Amino acid sequence: MREKAFALLQEYNQNPALVVHGMAVEAIMRHYAEKAGEDVEYWGCVGLLHDVDYERYPEEHCKKAVEILQNAGYDEGFIRAVVSHGYGLVCDVEPQLYMEKVLYTVDEMSGLINAAAILRPSHSVMDLEVKSVKKKFKDKKFAAGVNREVILDGCKRLGAELDEVIAECIAGMRENHEALGL
Repeated sequence: MREKAFALLQEYNQNPALVVHGMAVEAIMRHYAEKAGEDVEYWGCVGLLHDVDYERYPEEHCKKAVEILQNAGYDEGFIRAVVSHGYGLVCDVEPQLYMEKVLYTVDEMSGLINAAAILRPSHSVMDLEVKSVKKKFKDKKFAAGVNREVILDGCKRLGAELDEVIAECIAGMRENHEALGL
């Protein structure tokens, strides 16, 4: 399943940064799935493909994904989960299932963690601490493209504190740090 998803991601995304972003979200989704006793492969592929349409169709993000994923044979639940990460920004598909809420929350958080890790002397998530990410979270100029309101809304939807979400995201990214270059 993962090989098919990765091939599809690469077919629609030539930018290595977008591919790595998909892999980062995949790693976090796998981490959350394992903790929740859910299908790690399925959740990981949802994370991997969440931005499948972003590079080619930025103006139709989360809309073109439906067509791409349907044509690739993904089921409606998978497609709904992928699309729900754009809730309030580019679509009106509200995250309702736990998997959808996780994706909605961790998409933006992964970008913040990636940026924070790159600035470290080690350029790694392996020695990144929650307090460092939280400090960067509060600095609106740092990784200014990261939508902090989405992260906070996601935390609320998950019933989780910001520190907890940061810690889980770091843990997920550490599990695949070599492939992420972190």
